[in-house]
Amino acid sequence: MTQGELDLGGLPRPLVRVTPAKLNTWTSCPRRYRMAYLDRPTPGRGGAWAHNTLGAVVHTALRAFFDLAPGRRRPHAAVGLVATHWSGEGFADEAQAADYRRRAQDWVARYVDELDPDLDPVGVERWVSAPTQRIVAEGRVDRIDERDGELVVVDYKTGREQLTTDDARGSQALALYAFAARRTLRRECRRVELHHLPSGTVADWEHTEQSLNRHVRRAEEAAEEIALATDALETGGDPDVLFPPVPRRACSWCDFRRHCPEGRASAPDLAPWALLAP
Repeated sequence: MTQGELDLGGLPRPLVRVTPAKLNTWTSCPRRYRMAYLDRPTPGRGGAWAHNTLGAVVHTALRAFFDLAPGRRRPHAAVGLVATHWSGEGFADEAQAADYRRRAQDWVARYVDELDPDLDPVGVERWVSAPTQRIVAEGRVDRIDERDGELVVVDYKTGREQLTTDDARGSQALALYAFAARRTLRRECRRVELHHLPSGTVADWEHTEQSLNRHVRRAEEAAEEIALATDALETGGDPDVLFPPVPRRACSWCDFRRHCPEGRASAPDLAPWALLAP
């Protein structure tokens, strides 16, 4: 369907607005998508997960770090920002939370110490957006740098596993960020990077026009599926048929686990701190 194509009512169908998070939720489990984005009131979510808390603190600290004047951007400042924004939600106890606070402080101190002291990002947690003929791809990018006249998308990661070039190449989120960043900021953007703070490694990929277009086409196809299912739901369609569950290992840490018997049956309960980096 292209922009301007008429729907059954004779009016142009509006473009579907999608973020990488929405697309990932849909492709991984349509039921979870329905509960997160469509059901009103939204079903109650589970409690906090320590690994999400840890990631949020690191992201917030690095955002605040780049809000500092360049002369104040030093490792000790980053350490202090982790402490300022720390939360113990999801951790087993105060001792475990203190251990991971120290780890996070070490990660960000090492990370910022290795940054180019003259780095002046084009954007930090910058919202970018770009239309195609079928969708509006949008989202918030952790950081956008400029190198040799081109934009670079930087995404921070704090998970258990070190990341690879394949992760950067295959990330639909990074590709859509690059696509939207160049439309929003009107500069070329092909390079994407995953900065894994626990290991201090960077996984990167240089997209071509063809590879970016492939990611955009997949996003358009998923958005069309979402639109069709949502329209059918609004006209009385069966939610369990239109938005079926996809039982899998990730059901163990789904926010809506308690509302999904198939998910509970497919994967065991986990402690809220089970997914922390070892």
